[in-house]
Amino acid sequence: MLENMEKVLDFQYGENKQQSASLYKTERSLTTSILNGEGLSYKDYLNMTVLVNVLSEFYDVNATVIAKSGLLCSTALGKSLTDSYSKAIDSNPISALDSCIGFSKPIDTRTAKKIVQNRVELVLAPNVEDEALEILKSVKNLKIVKLDTPLDEVKILETGELKVTPFGILEQETDRADFNKDLFKVRTKKKPEQEQLEDAIFAFKNVKYAKSDAAIIAKDFKIISICQSETNLGTSCENAIDYACDSTKDAVLACDRPIETIDVIHSAARGRIALIIEPGGSKNIAEIIKQCDKYEIALVTTGIEHFKH
Repeated sequence: MLENMEKVLDFQYGENKQQSASLYKTERSLTTSILNGEGLSYKDYLNMTVLVNVLSEFYDVNATVIAKSGLLCSTALGKSLTDSYSKAIDSNPISALDSCIGFSKPIDTRTAKKIVQNRVELVLAPNVEDEALEILKSVKNLKIVKLDTPLDEVKILETGELKVTPFGILEQETDRADFNKDLFKVRTKKKPEQEQLEDAIFAFKNVKYAKSDAAIIAKDFKIISICQSETNLGTSCENAIDYACDSTKDAVLACDRPIETIDVIHSAARGRIALIIEPGGSKNIAEIIKQCDKYEIALVTTGIEHFKH
């Protein structure tokens, strides 16, 4: 498996101290420059993978993404980079502690001043302005990583995934499916407002990178709450709604897999969700639509599933 790859780094350890680990690269691997801090760890690369994948969806706008433990914690878009950063931190301030944060645009001075007010382990961006770099360097042990590969090329370079199992090596194409207007459908009597539809697309682009079964609640281009790595979509949706509390009013709910049971709709109604976006294709889709109509919740199906294990 590694014969066509170049070993470029031995980590001090992997996910745990008893595990050895190394980094191998190919000609299609992303390139980075470390502007500050000690060498990157195995866990840093797991988090940076989440960051660049999500950022590649929003490379042309001001976006901030937060990752921790190899999981997506928050994403937000803003009028400025500072605005997107503030929104991302606000959506999940606890998980943001000691996290890795990625930016779609070069870090400016104003954003840097905000970053140093929080406890962050690593920041990643296409570039860092000179004055902003000096501000960030004032934080002891903060790792500052410049992504040399353009974000709009990430999807092109990453084409496949390998997983080593006791049964052999599993290989699959990278999930790069995007919206298809022929599959994208409003299924309910209630039609979404334009702002809600834009939030729904934003949320569904994010749920692609959350671990299944995943539910994301979003509003105003900001993830309000996210629940992932559950084995039941109903539980994910209920937990995401409970975490968000009153913030769910008029928000959107995105699911990475088809909704099979009406308990998801009941939870959405309790949270006063305005719109649900999901792949569709459930054998119970007629009942799902009926329940959405009952509670006047708009339902959009994308025709695309995003299972991620």
